[in-house]
Amino acid sequence: MSITTPTKSPLGTRFALISAVSLGLIGGPVALAVPADASTSLRGCTVDPLKPTDAGKNVAEFKIRIHCNGNKVVDVRQKRFEKDRHGKDDKLGDFTWRNLDFGRHDDHTTVSKKDWIDKDKGKDRVYQEVSFRVKSGHNWSDWTKWERSDVATIR
Repeated sequence: MSITTPTKSPLGTRFALISAVSLGLIGGPVALAVPADASTSLRGCTVDPLKPTDAGKNVAEFKIRIHCNGNKVVDVRQKRFEKDRHGKDDKLGDFTWRNLDFGRHDDHTTVSKKDWIDKDKGKDRVYQEVSFRVKSGHNWSDWTKWERSDVATIR
């Protein structure tokens, strides 16, 4: 049996090991918690379906925030839903905003629709889905995929 005495490692080596561990370079990948965001960007425009809000007396408001850099025209499609516990969500309504014009400067706007909801046992869960396209110059983009907002409980 042999006995070895520990050797001191230089300070730089210890610092490099600590830095590597803290950066997740040793010991596998490190997961970072990033908040969910449903917004989509296309051709200098970003559309964000916001979480619905309670507008009072069995009414929910479904807002969409739109931001574009200059000289864009946007069409936005919206579908509004009541989340069903049995898997088939009830469609409350839909709407399309056409030719939302964003002039020469960066600009933003918020559009919204309200829907009456039939609350089950004093509350209900609702959400929306949006899709949009952008006209830059003379050409329209394709429609984006549908993006879903967070689900809101309306009491």
